[in-house]
Amino acid sequence: MDSIGTQAYAKLLENGVQAIEEVNRLRSSGYTRDDLYVISHDEDREGRIVDAADVNEVGLSEEGLFGAIANLFRSRGDALRFKITSLGFSAAEAAFYEKELDLGKVLVIAKRNPK
Repeated sequence: MDSIGTQAYAKLLENGVQAIEEVNRLRSSGYTRDDLYVISHDEDREGRIVDAADVNEVGLSEEGLFGAIANLFRSRGDALRFKITSLGFSAAEAAFYEKELDLGKVLVIAKRNPK
């Protein structure tokens, strides 16, 4: 399931190599580092891909202060769904993506941030 629109684009990929390739493809189409996010169910894996692809992490500016603090106490699945919705996706889309992340997939999101 790809979501393409004016707000955000998301693509599920099988592994980190494919995620990095997708990030590079998005960069060549005009997205910047600040527009790109990688999400994985495994935090260590996510960190390695974020570093290798040189993309943003979903953090305080996307989640807000209270959301970021609340994520410290949420399960990983709940935190992932919150991160995905904070990037402009519906709760149903976030639930779908999180289930796919449970299966080991990687989610690449491109969202143009207001300047």
